[in-house]
Amino acid sequence: MANGQEWWRGSVTYQIYPRSFMDADGDGIGDLKGIAQRLDHVASLGVDAIWLSPVFPSPMADMGYDVSDYTDIDPTFGTLEDFDALVDKAHALGLKVIIDQVLSHASDQHPYFTESRQSRDNPKADWFVWADPKPDGTPPNNWLAIFGGSSWEWDARRRQYYFHNFLREQPDWNFHNPEVQDYLLDCVRFWLDRGVDGFRLDTVNFYVHDQLLRDNAANPLPWAQEAVRPFEMQYTLFSKNRPENIAFLERLRALLDEYEGRTMVGEVGDSHHSIDLMGEYTSGSNRLHMAYSFELLGPDFSPKHFRSRIEAFFKGAPDGWPCWAFSNHDVPRHVGRWLEHAGDQEALAKQAAALLLSFEGSICIYQGEELGQVDTVLSFEELTDPEGINFWPEKTGRDGCRTPMIWEANAPNGGFSIANKTWLPVKPPQQARAVSAQGENSVLAFYRAMLALRRAEPDLRLGNTGFVDFPEPVLGFQRGDSLMCIYNLSPEPVTVDLPSRITPVLEQAAEVGDGSLSLGPNGFVIGRLA
Repeated sequence: MANGQEWWRGSVTYQIYPRSFMDADGDGIGDLKGIAQRLDHVASLGVDAIWLSPVFPSPMADMGYDVSDYTDIDPTFGTLEDFDALVDKAHALGLKVIIDQVLSHASDQHPYFTESRQSRDNPKADWFVWADPKPDGTPPNNWLAIFGGSSWEWDARRRQYYFHNFLREQPDWNFHNPEVQDYLLDCVRFWLDRGVDGFRLDTVNFYVHDQLLRDNAANPLPWAQEAVRPFEMQYTLFSKNRPENIAFLERLRALLDEYEGRTMVGEVGDSHHSIDLMGEYTSGSNRLHMAYSFELLGPDFSPKHFRSRIEAFFKGAPDGWPCWAFSNHDVPRHVGRWLEHAGDQEALAKQAAALLLSFEGSICIYQGEELGQVDTVLSFEELTDPEGINFWPEKTGRDGCRTPMIWEANAPNGGFSIANKTWLPVKPPQQARAVSAQGENSVLAFYRAMLALRRAEPDLRLGNTGFVDFPEPVLGFQRGDSLMCIYNLSPEPVTVDLPSRITPVLEQAAEVGDGSLSLGPNGFVIGRLA
């Protein structure tokens, strides 16, 4: 692991979804004490940090991403004392702690929004984004919300609309007001003073809106007009991605730089400019440390796609730094997304681990990846996610990847909870892949081996990437001066010529010959250059 101020560079972070990790109090919902109980498992993997999805007080309209108090813990998850104990245990195990910060929007139950909506002249009147209707009473422009409908909600008290990029229960802060920025920075400082090591910044390119409230144009990309979500039919030039975002990121970075060894990774999502924004937001030494990419969270599983995303980032931002992931709490799990490219589920899960953990940049893995899990199939009646409820059945939402972590194959609820009913159900296909069922040649064992290799090999963490021109479906690249990584991204065997002699260090379904390499379905080799 990199030391000192730049421990984050080349690091691996394990994302914990607190509602679904471990339930210590028996109410069917995961909590901070439960996370602490199972933290030894995370440490045993060999990762560098944990990322906690939001645990702040919230009405839970969007499972904690609607924050009503930025400086406390929701009783569902425990107390501030429980949080402090978790941080202490993580640090004792050698794990850094990164927490979610949802700064672009709050809950409509946040006391400042409650005050803001009372009148047009109260002290918090300009802390959120308010606008008059058009003369015919319709919203001030055509901006759309991600979860459906207009991004403007009428408020009868003020006789104005307020802006929300997500749910109507999630009003956007007005970042054009310096007092709002100061308040949010103070909230961040609260957690720095409690000893957290960094922040995952939710929707970091959504902070600032266009003050002129200009209409968005149609999305020119060919798939857009077939999108399930109307939001994706727009080119969101004015409702997000504004250049003023940079100035706030620089203020945020200056705050973190007051503390030793702290980091921040921004979630950058956009259908047009994601790679460009990642580069812009991490360029130099006064913005984000890392940008969390959406580029590898989709259905594409090809050498061309992986190569193009990595090359584009480092070409566009040679002094920037990416954070790559294959899965998280917002997308279907990658093993399920890519099964059509697999000989079998186990082989694909191991190959995906080897692939992701050999990429240049920092890495984030999502709880349950290390077990080879796929999404849980849920009925409409079992859903809690507003996206799934609003767009069913074309989009089934995010609950399938958020079901509880499975610890014990034979225990009720997979050892997650003693409750009669958990917040999302535990089902047999997931229970079969419990931690307790993962043996010597399991996906879990492979994750530990691959993470150990990344920690042991400086070139896997920090070496430059040089791609090798192999024919499809083979992806190959050199890391630094010492290692060659070659992957068969298909369920069919392939043979390729080797550009250099290698000695295998870690492999699957691979046979190195005299100048050639044979790879079975989802086979790969990470080899030391002769």
